[in-house]
Amino acid sequence: MRETRDESGPDDGHRRPPAVGDTTVEALGALTEALETVERARGRLYDFHQLTGGADLTLDRAVELLRTAGHMGHADLVEREILGRNVLPGRWTFQVVEEYDVTYYRPFVEVEARVREELAAGRQHLYEAEMKEARRTRGHPDHTARP
Repeated sequence: MRETRDESGPDDGHRRPPAVGDTTVEALGALTEALETVERARGRLYDFHQLTGGADLTLDRAVELLRTAGHMGHADLVEREILGRNVLPGRWTFQVVEEYDVTYYRPFVEVEARVREELAAGRQHLYEAEMKEARRTRGHPDHTARP
């Protein structure tokens, strides 16, 4: 086993400020967890955007092949009804992403940061840092408090 020093716990950026209680730390942890879930949802929205856009571009080949195979009516149907179609009334996926960002995502990020700033001097992941501290084995080289 390699030698390590046992630090005195989390760095200052991950220590709760004075007078911040357990319930506040837990609430901030839940707020951040919710934001992390929204980050994942936003990633799925970008998946939706890119997958739908990629499918629309692939339709160019399908239309071309239908025409080459002599299926002009079917090629025209796909081109007229599906190629370039809105995914929601008046919107392509980039507009859905933009509206999500402006209407929901950015306000969420701003409110989460404001609450952390006002209640915990802006410190992040206090709940997780305290969980790490409680769960680590002191003196073990792979359970150090800091990098």
